[in-house]
Amino acid sequence: MANIHWLGTGLSAIPGLKMLIENGHSLVVYNRTVEKAFEALSGVNGDYKVVPFTLKTVEQNVNAGDVVVSMLPGNFHVPVAELCLSLDAHFVSSSYISDEMRDLNSAALEKNLCFVNEVGLDPGIDHSMSHALVEDYKNASVFSTQNQHSFLSYCGGLSDVPNDFCYKFSWSPLGVLKALMSTSVSIRNGEVFTVTKPWESVELYPLPMPWGEDEFEVYPNRDSLPFIEQYQMNDGLKIKQFVRGTLRYKGWKNAWSQIFSEVDTLDASIAESRLKEISDDLWDKYSYKDGEVDRVILTVELKVENDSKVVWHKQFLMDTLGNQKGSAMAQLVSCSVALAIEAVLDNEISSGVTAAPHQKELVSRWLSQAEEISDHFILIDHLN
Repeated sequence: MANIHWLGTGLSAIPGLKMLIENGHSLVVYNRTVEKAFEALSGVNGDYKVVPFTLKTVEQNVNAGDVVVSMLPGNFHVPVAELCLSLDAHFVSSSYISDEMRDLNSAALEKNLCFVNEVGLDPGIDHSMSHALVEDYKNASVFSTQNQHSFLSYCGGLSDVPNDFCYKFSWSPLGVLKALMSTSVSIRNGEVFTVTKPWESVELYPLPMPWGEDEFEVYPNRDSLPFIEQYQMNDGLKIKQFVRGTLRYKGWKNAWSQIFSEVDTLDASIAESRLKEISDDLWDKYSYKDGEVDRVILTVELKVENDSKVVWHKQFLMDTLGNQKGSAMAQLVSCSVALAIEAVLDNEISSGVTAAPHQKELVSRWLSQAEEISDHFILIDHLN
């Protein structure tokens, strides 16, 4: 029987880890501080043991056919995946596929190993929503490559109640600050749209919440273009708009204006140290305190037009609050990872380096679990 090797028991790991143990799987749990892992799993009964994390320890414990999941910082993923190659073990991660990870595809295929990535929340559940929408549309009577297609996907980790900063941090703000300095590429009005300063492209975005239309702020992040192919929209479809981005409370741009101003003018020679100082200050002021609840909003929509008339328009909307089972972020990320691990064990995912699966049955499974976790989960047909 294959074992699961779960590396890291940080903030986004525990609900999915508990799910696997309670589902009867055999696990080896690795963490730098063994005591913290035992504390996090207090009261959980099942077939698992906790050991100190080192790559050497992983190497000593993993057998061929086992599944290794990295819930570690991003710089560990490729070294862990390379170790999996040498041990003939499968690999799972919630993070984006890096170029270095993609380079392992041929070797993974040759050994018939699954190296599954992007199976958390964003990336992860958003992929499942996207695959579902695209398949639904392609099966519709109005489907045509001559239509104009607008795709929008926005996700935000938020506080339950907006504060004066319109944001709270679950972990070090440094990653958020560095992301603000990253260029984004998307499609707007049929043209490639490049943004070097995300705060200069913030827009209001209305969402049909249960209590009525509510406005949020959104902006594009990272490079959206590779996902056109991933969502199988590259087969002759005319793309009017294609954006994957971040969602924040209304007022976020104004609340962060001083941060944006400083980030924009940072001298390269002191950028790293100054960002660390800003991060520490933000953590002191705006980190979650014990008992405070987080919130996750995710929406994916596909609108299709023909001669400026909307002929198909559907949208997923998910709103989730943390509860006694864990934070909203932790549940959505780690339970999705757990589903990926079980799919690998059941031979439901193809070998090689892949992202969240597009097969209808697996997409449905991921979305059903997200709906179960969420407080509000709906597929809206704007034309019906």
